[in-house]
Amino acid sequence: MSKFKKEGSKELPAISTASLPDIVFMLLFFFMVATVMRDSSLKIKNNLPSAAETEKLGQKNLIMFIYAGKPSDQYKSMGEEPKIQLNDKFAELKEIAAFVAAERASKREAEIPQLIAALKVDKETNMGLISDIEQQLRKVGQLKINYTTKKGSGLK
Repeated sequence: MSKFKKEGSKELPAISTASLPDIVFMLLFFFMVATVMRDSSLKIKNNLPSAAETEKLGQKNLIMFIYAGKPSDQYKSMGEEPKIQLNDKFAELKEIAAFVAAERASKREAEIPQLIAALKVDKETNMGLISDIEQQLRKVGQLKINYTTKKGSGLK
């Protein structure tokens, strides 16, 4: 005779799912906060030049990006010469004025003087195109211009 008797099969208690909605909403909130939405997809090669002294700009909503460089491999049909990209499309020099006007129209009146045109230019792009972009920006009164670089030694 054994001292211990086996009772009938005991069922495991049910798992409580009361905290499951809390966990789901906590994960949802985390991913909503941590996810970065892409503004535009690049259609050009954009190997930025290096600079030793760099600083980050303040409010990202006050920056309008102008990209310049040779078309990327999937857009080789556009040619080999450097192109300008505004938002998600290739553009001509004369379209820069309309781009700046649209960006200004989307901002509050107090923010318009603080708008910065950030040029993200491939380091292989010739200076003539950059100068033409600057001239177009001057014509529309956009005098705050920033050249975006990557951190590193400027002498390389």
